Amino acid sequence: HDVLPYRSGLNMVLLLSLASCPANSSLVEYLKRYYELQEEPLEGRKPSGLSFASKLKEMQTFFRLNATGNLDQDTMQVMRRPRCGNPDSEESSGHTQGAQWHKKVITYSIGRYTKDMPRSTVDSLLKSALSVWARASGLTFVRSHTRPADITVEFVTQEHGDSYPFDGPGGSLAHAFGPGQDVAGEMHFDDDERWTATGTSGSNLLVVAAHELGHTLGLKHSRNPASLMHPNYKVVPSGANLLSREDVSDIVALYHRRHYLSGLFPRIIRNRCAPDVTFDAVSTLGDATIFFKDRCSDDFDRALFYGPITNFMPKIETRIDAAFWVPRRSTAYLIHGNTFLQPRALCHFGFPAWVQDVDAAVHIAATGRTLFFMHDIYWSFNENRRVMDFGYPKYISEDFPALNSTINAAIHKDGFIYFFVGPQVYKYDYANKRVAGVERANSWLGC
Repeated sequence: HDVLPYRSGLNMVLLLSLASCPANSSLVEYLKRYYELQEEPLEGRKPSGLSFASKLKEMQTFFRLNATGNLDQDTMQVMRRPRCGNPDSEESSGHTQGAQWHKKVITYSIGRYTKDMPRSTVDSLLKSALSVWARASGLTFVRSHTRPADITVEFVTQEHGDSYPFDGPGGSLAHAFGPGQDVAGEMHFDDDERWTATGTSGSNLLVVAAHELGHTLGLKHSRNPASLMHPNYKVVPSGANLLSREDVSDIVALYHRRHYLSGLFPRIIRNRCAPDVTFDAVSTLGDATIFFKDRCSDDFDRALFYGPITNFMPKIETRIDAAFWVPRRSTAYLIHGNTFLQPRALCHFGFPAWVQDVDAAVHIAATGRTLFFMHDIYWSFNENRRVMDFGYPKYISEDFPALNSTINAAIHKDGFIYFFVGPQVYKYDYANKRVAGVERANSWLGC
């Protein structure tokens, strides 16, 4: 290889003859891709020795190598490792970008799949990767099948339309774009790689996806080799925690610094375990359970975060009377007065004109029905046919014996309907039409 030493003052740098040394050409490409080494404006010119050496030192410093500016064996070993395609350069290497999603519910979708494993396996691994960040951040991730999503997942190869082409097997495994960019939330995996569920004979999709999701949430690369956000791929033992303490600290700093302790909510935080606590509406939303009260919403499945509904669902500034989640549409329906916040009037769903509000609503996925409760009567709506079932409304007491008070909220979980009636919750066995248990509403808040 044609490696020529050159002295400039006290600094030794390397000038590389790219035509005669393919490995050095790869090094230049590496520094251009990940450390913003600038191309020379004139054709045939070699990279500036000072510019090249400074970028090589920057790379060595990032990976905690001896920052000599010389291409030594340790540097070459780091360069050969598979890694994330996002840059490490000084302009991009803080742990957090500052950009973030200004909402707590983030949607995702999956476009082109890899042929290396069944689609159901890809779905499961991505869901597991999302849950890693959900637990740490308090965010809720909901898959969207029909609408544009915040995070989009694609398996692609080579040039694929974002000006960051993949390089075939090895090298760059995947890349992703954070909030606030023109391609915000896009997450691309190189399908020239071999993707596996374990990583024993290829790249572990769970580990790589979790790393790339960190980028879509606003995190940058970390110099810490123990961090999931370290750029180089590493094998993680099955069952091990993917997030380091640093990763957790960084995502908390990014998303919790503005949660949600002002105005009404310090009082609600203090009083959440009061024996008389009640809710206006309760609904599942993906894997989370959301509680609505006054003009605020809480997600108590992830952690105890509180805030105005506008923090949770932008552009919704009113109290919620009823809410329900239809999994097959990945859609949450919120009702205020006689209007669905789509907005559509209740009459569009088959209610008579005299119905001006509902007290509670609950969707039962197994039957495809949504039940609406108002005072002492209820309706059954067929979500598949999009019509109200014949013979309704009925008296609540006919089909739900022992429920003799106005229902404030309802939710279906694990085969039971939970009716929130004042400060109490009735666990109702819908199949056998009996109350299976009674508990206090604040028990759902960990009290």
